[in-house]
Amino acid sequence: MGEDEAVDARVVVVVGGGVSGLAAAHALVSGANPPRVIVLESSPRLGGKLAGDVLEGVPVDLGAESVLARRPEGVDLIRAVGLADELVHPATTSAGLWVGDRIRAIPPTVMGVPVDPAETVDVLGEEAAARVAEEKGLPEPALTEDVAIGRYVADRMGPAVTNKLIDPLLGGVYAGRAEEISIAAAVPELYAKLKTAPSLLAATAELRATSQRRAADGKPVFAGLRGGINRLITALEADLIARGVEIHRSAPVRRITRTTTSAAAAASSGTGTPGGTGTHGAAGTAVSSGSASGTSGTPGGAGDRLVYELEAGPVPAPRFFHADAVIVATPASPAARMLAGLVPAASTELSAIQYASMAIVTLAVRKADWPDQASGSGFLVPSDEGRTIKAATYSHAKWQWSSEAGGELAVLRCSVGRLGEEYVLQRSDEELTALAAADLRKAVGLGAPVVGALVSRWGGGLPQYAVGHLDRVDRVEAAVAGEPGLAVCGAAYRGVGIAACVASGGRAATRVRAHLDALATMGS
Repeated sequence: MGEDEAVDARVVVVVGGGVSGLAAAHALVSGANPPRVIVLESSPRLGGKLAGDVLEGVPVDLGAESVLARRPEGVDLIRAVGLADELVHPATTSAGLWVGDRIRAIPPTVMGVPVDPAETVDVLGEEAAARVAEEKGLPEPALTEDVAIGRYVADRMGPAVTNKLIDPLLGGVYAGRAEEISIAAAVPELYAKLKTAPSLLAATAELRATSQRRAADGKPVFAGLRGGINRLITALEADLIARGVEIHRSAPVRRITRTTTSAAAAASSGTGTPGGTGTHGAAGTAVSSGSASGTSGTPGGAGDRLVYELEAGPVPAPRFFHADAVIVATPASPAARMLAGLVPAASTELSAIQYASMAIVTLAVRKADWPDQASGSGFLVPSDEGRTIKAATYSHAKWQWSSEAGGELAVLRCSVGRLGEEYVLQRSDEELTALAAADLRKAVGLGAPVVGALVSRWGGGLPQYAVGHLDRVDRVEAAVAGEPGLAVCGAAYRGVGIAACVASGGRAATRVRAHLDALATMGS
């Protein structure tokens, strides 16, 4: 509560102002009898990996650029914050593979795992394609436990499949290595099929047929926003503020503990350590709630209850917030640190999740200089090709709004870096720009100089779903469930895309609302 608020106000603190945390906050305040919601973001801005800028007068996304439209959560949130009319779909999603001396067509696959061996010849070569065809003669997969998809497929179809197809198609999603990525977490549909399918090829053929039937309905797979998907964050923030949500930037949370309502009230009246300002509310307040139930701590007297206490802000001048419930919506490492004392089992598991760093190099070139042979939406690059860039997107071709906004300029996005290649990112912005431009010159014949460039670095940006990842997530969630009113969400758990993160935030909000409803039923 604030200094002058009633002690029985329900308060939920959301730690983390990325899309997962903001989606959780939105879900909390969208229902009947919403609690008071406070968002604490460690950085000066909201949005996490959703960010935007302007390059030579053209709006650009610096991180994610689209949302999976076949999942409802992301698109539903876009509509809920008033951006339904701004939804757009790619003009083309036809990407290629830069293998050898040219861009080649990507054969039909399930996240890089081939469907038809004959169609892999151009990318893999005849000998490697023949190895793929032999997979049908191997013993049935009969998978009973999680495996690394890259290693598993290499064993059954040959290493060329992992290196040339799975690595760029699936490894690119996580900026990771296909040889270490969990099949259960990254391609759950394939994992499920391999428990009973007679072969890997049979499983991919069945999944491909299902995908084609789905595509026949004409519904687009991906969606974006006119002007960039980062606009979702601006609209979401405005919607939350209008609903009374308080947002505190530059407020990193170091620790979450339990305290009592009497101690929280003392902090609110000035005997605790106040500090900080929020988007709304008075400066220098400690936020408290009047009631919560818990499993630890010792209430100090009649009517005294347990609440969560969060220590945030700079060490010399911390701010203390108190709440009935807390949603931790940060990457795994900061979540592990702040939960170390409260839920040590969850903290230990979270500490084991690795993250990869990468960068997006966004370039502007004159459309008149863009090579005619550079067709489609862009291309992917297998790591063993020895290039600097891992992928290139022709934004002006993929998104009509980008082409219109650019006028005579074309905008391109190049991805650089992955797990274990942090040395690549140690180069200066100018060096990365030059290397990306050089790769484009080799790949598609871009001979003219770039007009402008932006380099966006995402240190520790993408969680790695290693073998056993889903079991680890189950253990984290089970440990967190032991603390009433505590929940976690974000890309570290069950999906790295925008839609998956929104869904994760929604599940966390549902858990917290159930806790608040239980408190109300008990009359606490």
